[in-house]
Amino acid sequence: MRQVDNFINGAFQRSSDGRRFEKRSPVDNKIIANIAESTQSDVDQAVEAARAALNGEWGSMPQARRLELLYEVADEITRRFDDFVAAEMADTGQPEHVMKHVFIPRGAANFKVFADVIKNVPTESFMMDTPDGRGALNYSVRKPKGVIGVISPWNAPFLLMTWKVGPALACGNTVVLKPSEETPLTATLLGEVMNKVGIPKGVYNVVHGFGPNAAGEFVTTNKGVDAITFTGETRTGSAIMKAASEGTRDVSFEMGGKNAGIVFADADFDEAVNGIFRSAFLNTGQVCLGTERVYVERPIFDKFVAALKEKAEGVQYGRPEIKGNNYGPLISREHQEKVLSYYQKAADEGATIVTGGGVPDMEGELAEGNWVQPTIWTGLEESASVVQEEIFGPCCHIRPFDTEEEVIALANDTDYGLSTTIWTTNLTRAHRMAASVDVGITWVNSWFLRDLRTPFGGNKESGIGREGGVHSLEFYTELRNVCIKL
Repeated sequence: MRQVDNFINGAFQRSSDGRRFEKRSPVDNKIIANIAESTQSDVDQAVEAARAALNGEWGSMPQARRLELLYEVADEITRRFDDFVAAEMADTGQPEHVMKHVFIPRGAANFKVFADVIKNVPTESFMMDTPDGRGALNYSVRKPKGVIGVISPWNAPFLLMTWKVGPALACGNTVVLKPSEETPLTATLLGEVMNKVGIPKGVYNVVHGFGPNAAGEFVTTNKGVDAITFTGETRTGSAIMKAASEGTRDVSFEMGGKNAGIVFADADFDEAVNGIFRSAFLNTGQVCLGTERVYVERPIFDKFVAALKEKAEGVQYGRPEIKGNNYGPLISREHQEKVLSYYQKAADEGATIVTGGGVPDMEGELAEGNWVQPTIWTGLEESASVVQEEIFGPCCHIRPFDTEEEVIALANDTDYGLSTTIWTTNLTRAHRMAASVDVGITWVNSWFLRDLRTPFGGNKESGIGREGGVHSLEFYTELRNVCIKL
């Protein structure tokens, strides 16, 4: 049984009152770890340690040395690659190949990518005239924002956590991280890496626990936290924004999505089926960028539905470490119940259930896991619950369309605006459609293809701000102007 403690000021320690909570495997519901449950005092201590590091060795460290250390962090993650894969697999229950080829390598890359950004992004300067004719020079400098509160999610925990911690540290900030209570292991393991490479004490802190009236709330309400970055559901983001208004602290949010996939009749059919399958069912549908609404041009509608059904029914359930298993469980029993409640709503609202709609038959210990079937519906109106509300599960509704104007209106008929994926071989149409769908990121003939230098974020209720490349600097640094009279 793993005993997972907080990581504060460079040391692993229990919560101040000794409380712990259980972490269960999504695969078979067995207890796999006991986690320290942080108190207000623990969070306060972490914030104080982060502030001390900011005012001490980390804050005075030359930029070149700081970035060297972040390269060493990435290299040490790679050296301990198998440890991170095993920890992430244990937390999420997702297949090993996803961990090895996506989540862990990209998580390590976040440290190097943002170190390179800091080295290569210039600031502006201007010469100005003055009445005495001598002029003045204005130039900008970037300074760390301070102590960053990081609230990270459970669906791709290491990747999405380092997406925030990497640029925060590269910019010279310190962090207090509250990982999801469902996925505490890789965040804790990263503490070992920080110590191994010599990151100063207090730069990276981890406090475990829950959200309301617990560690999450303690981080976001602590006035020593200068800015808060969050990935998760919109309702939680609203609560964090209210907390951040005290002290007028900056926020960066990536929240929910009800993303549309649009397939035109001229698309490469097999590529489109494979792309929509990935976007709807990868990570058991637990992807903020996933596709839960699919619109297919009418001439290929029936053929597309049949092809996607065949792929969905071909998934291989089972333990993530066994080669060939490509479909995992949901993260928790609570989330399984939520997703199944939407499966029932779809049936109650009159959906045609193309495939799925329930729990697969699992043998032995696996029957206790949080499994659900990949599910496809047709036949619902746009007002249906499963078409309008984010489910965050392995499911999608497919509807036919006839014109570009019609499908643009359908795609934009949502409170969210995170992403979309468009499939067409008509380049003119691709550009026209990409400009018309109101989202933060549009993929054409692809999905989940990310250049980390590009802006990432959502519109409407899907988020505030942009991260990635130079855009991350807008949140993780304060840009100041210096005016020198000549």
